[in-house]
Amino acid sequence: MARRLTDANIKYICEMIDGWPGPLTWEGLADAVEGAFRHRYTRQALNAHERIRTAYAVHRNVFRNMPEQAPKGSLELQAAQERITRLRAQNTRLEVENERLLGQFVRWLYNASLHGLDQETLNRPLPSVDRDRTNLTLADVNPRRK
Repeated sequence: MARRLTDANIKYICEMIDGWPGPLTWEGLADAVEGAFRHRYTRQALNAHERIRTAYAVHRNVFRNMPEQAPKGSLELQAAQERITRLRAQNTRLEVENERLLGQFVRWLYNASLHGLDQETLNRPLPSVDRDRTNLTLADVNPRRK
């Protein structure tokens, strides 16, 4: 039975895509994910998650438009350049993801207004959670245990 990807797994995969050193393919990504999670996910399973699909598309677009550069200088300089490249890719992916979430928020606000919810109602704070200690014992909860 296939294991579901959690939010933490999806975040890890997106960061893996951000740091991908060269051209990215679904097969290569599936191999890397298998190495990380010890479970093989198909291209379709990975593509079903919008954050992974967006990260993949952004990386392909950024990598396609990036000029070819030969590594220059010391190992520290090369490592710094790789880090800059990875952070730029992550920044671009997060900007795209933020735009998508803002669009979703606008859609939700529009639909809420159609159903008679105003902005004041939507901005009400969440109810507080009562975290006081309970006086119940196990016997009170399960009367058969007396």
